[in-house]
Amino acid sequence: MTSSAPRRTVLAAALAAAAGAATPSAQAADASRAAAAPTAAPRKSLVDYHAWTTAADWAGGHARGTGHTSGARPGIRLVHPAGTVDYRDPHTGKSAAWEYATWTSPVHTLTAPATEAVASWNAHTPPGTWIAVELRGGYTDGGRTPWYVMGRWTSGDGDADIRRTSLDGQKDGRSSISTDTFAIDAPASGLRLASYELRVTLYRKPGTRLTPTVWRLGAMGSDLPDRFEVPPSAPGRVGRELVVPRYSQEIHKGQYPQYDNGGEAWCSPTSSQMIIEFWGRRPSRQQLSWVNPDYADPQVCHAARYTFDYQYDGCGNWPFNAAYAATYRDLQSVVTRLTSLTDAERLIHVGIPVITSQSFLKTELDGAGYGTAGHLMTVIGFTRTGDVIANDPASPDDAAVRHVYKRSQFENIWLRTKRHDANGQVKSGSGGVCYLYFPAKPAPTQHRVLRELGIR
Repeated sequence: MTSSAPRRTVLAAALAAAAGAATPSAQAADASRAAAAPTAAPRKSLVDYHAWTTAADWAGGHARGTGHTSGARPGIRLVHPAGTVDYRDPHTGKSAAWEYATWTSPVHTLTAPATEAVASWNAHTPPGTWIAVELRGGYTDGGRTPWYVMGRWTSGDGDADIRRTSLDGQKDGRSSISTDTFAIDAPASGLRLASYELRVTLYRKPGTRLTPTVWRLGAMGSDLPDRFEVPPSAPGRVGRELVVPRYSQEIHKGQYPQYDNGGEAWCSPTSSQMIIEFWGRRPSRQQLSWVNPDYADPQVCHAARYTFDYQYDGCGNWPFNAAYAATYRDLQSVVTRLTSLTDAERLIHVGIPVITSQSFLKTELDGAGYGTAGHLMTVIGFTRTGDVIANDPASPDDAAVRHVYKRSQFENIWLRTKRHDANGQVKSGSGGVCYLYFPAKPAPTQHRVLRELGIR
């Protein structure tokens, strides 16, 4: 369903071997309904998402050539170049000089030391500009990682732009980067990531006044137990379904194979596009002019092109999908993990759909009709009995996208961290990874629920 699965499977298999773990085993919230909801339980500490978003946040970091933006959405921009650097794009072969400036966050101490971390960001990059996001961590034994590149990103792919890319081969013998994910190599050793700082470098062509603008910079750290089975949660806030557009990735088979081998692998951008349009945003006619007019749902082709990671050679890079969503007016996005469908219920209840990542055998999810090593779909509601209503892009056409999946099955395939494939081999599960897209100024009820889930 998405080519993001194989590299994460390889990573998780290596971690499992090191740990000896291969043991079987419509938009606005309804205020009156939200007001009647019971008070949420305290957030668990298995997952720690932290971000820098406010004027005070940006003022608290270390700036070299960056300055703050004013207005309703504070951010940072390139004001005075700290220097110039040459960059040879490995995907185009072109070399060019770039002015740059940097902003480095304060050190964030995780609420619970982590085995994994994923950075994400929201930014605007005019043509001829780009950003690089890096993470440096502190280990629980007092050591420190190198600066790891978590992504070199731009929203465009024109002649003036670099190509969006992750960076393979980053490791220090204790941790490593797999496309978009930092991971401790041997969790069984007890080593963990205790803290981290993020650095963003803003680039532009020398002599121009253009600049990237960064509004959100954050990371999710987590230390989830190895688990093949996850006990189902009890239904709570149920009986609501959000009206979300339905798009099938399957109708795009064979289209633009240079982007992740065509539509069959476009589950992530297809899911992203559904939720972007739920919030009333979509590409303009001019932006879609490059798409063959004979193709249905050209905005899905557009999403695939502009989420494509040229190193990973796929559209399944988690932060790149979130960053794409945040290029639309007044939308923001994060990559995080949720701990149960109860969390998803709370989000649905206040009008925020959830894009989830899962992998499963055909026999593990009744009604899907397929198995997958990794797949993204959108949770848009819950039946009155608590089953999951999902827009599943792995459907033969748009009309068939809406599915109802059994709660216990869906929760297990989404939250587990270990699974067995059709050959009985131990593979990875996403452990509750999700994308959340929501307005730059959420409604009060939405803001409350996001805050309770650690997102501000």
